[in-house]
Amino acid sequence: MTHSPRLRTVLSCSLLIASLAAAGTACSGSGDGHPLSAAPYDAADQVSFNAATGTSKADPEKPLEITARNKDGRITDVTASDAAGRYLAGELSADGSRWHSTAPLAAGARYTVKVATEDEDGAPGARTLTFETSVPPRKRLMVTFGPKAGTYGVGQPVTAELSVPVKGEAARAVVERALKVRSEPAVQGSWHWVDDKKLHFRPKEYWPANARITVRSTLEGIKVADRLYGGPAKPLRLSTGDRIEAITDAGSHQMTVLRNGKVINTIPVTTGKPGFSTRNGVKVVLGKEYFVRMRGTTVGIAEGTADSYDLPVYYATRVTWSGEYVHAAPWSVGSQGSANVSHGCTGMSTSNAAWFFKTVREGDIVKVVNSAGNTMDPFGNGFGDWNVPWDKWRKGSALLAGLGEGGSPVDAARLRPEV
Repeated sequence: MTHSPRLRTVLSCSLLIASLAAAGTACSGSGDGHPLSAAPYDAADQVSFNAATGTSKADPEKPLEITARNKDGRITDVTASDAAGRYLAGELSADGSRWHSTAPLAAGARYTVKVATEDEDGAPGARTLTFETSVPPRKRLMVTFGPKAGTYGVGQPVTAELSVPVKGEAARAVVERALKVRSEPAVQGSWHWVDDKKLHFRPKEYWPANARITVRSTLEGIKVADRLYGGPAKPLRLSTGDRIEAITDAGSHQMTVLRNGKVINTIPVTTGKPGFSTRNGVKVVLGKEYFVRMRGTTVGIAEGTADSYDLPVYYATRVTWSGEYVHAAPWSVGSQGSANVSHGCTGMSTSNAAWFFKTVREGDIVKVVNSAGNTMDPFGNGFGDWNVPWDKWRKGSALLAGLGEGGSPVDAARLRPEV
């Protein structure tokens, strides 16, 4: 068997160490200055790592990679192990230019990596690196309740916005079970999944007048799905005022306003004309604006056409996000009570609009009947939740979809007054 000159030198050196160990003689040959006789130099400038150092921590999802910076030098060996003594498997390229790990790094571990190199003359180099890997953060599902704390009308739904989409029925059930709604007096109600990131809660009927409602989450720390855990959520306290209902009959051109079931005003109105018919169904007051500039271009009506408009509008009570209001319309007083001439809003005299504006609050009910328009969408254009029949509403719950009309003990437990 033929040995290379370098191997013969190493073997001779090893024998020399064995024979002269007692005398403490160093393996230095005859002083010919061979590279192997020198102490390894610091190879800091010869290799680079992709691992974070200092206070930063490496991502355990990414492989460790070490490369030779100098084309005239090469990596000869790499040893990587963590504090528990586990070695990290890796692979060195044939030309010694790159080493990479072939097994996953441990999370939350501290690694020591020893790299051996040699330069173009065969002189040995060494570099040691220590680094830590991070613990991959569990995804946290955050919940934001709405609306903001305050007093609302009896039609105001409670909303829950999720920070991460939740799709599976089992995961949705975990979330829904942790979202607690308490009402005093108690009512039967249910959450309904609007989409993967949004839920609405409403009672079977409107909230009672002058009720107290508390909304909170017990989701923090609960596993929702693989690597997804619940985070903290700020609780919400709401109350309701009197039960205010404004019912507009587009056929008779009259609005009847009730407080706690008693009529308090009847107002002549005009609603949407053919082609712009006002939406039927229950809507909820979204907000009030003393002044709004209304332009036909915002709803797709081109300027200069017969139906175009650009008007200053006062005492505007919004009921859809797309621009349906109850507002003052002094230009149509002659038609109010007798004809529908608007572009979809409910118009009335300035004095009546001012009274209505003062009387209603967010969450109050505004219902339209006998219009030629479509029914108000349940979601996406305001709060049309009340247009969904109760049995269908319950089918949007991950917990109650399979239950009958009578409900279950969960209903009562979810809505008991807080103590």
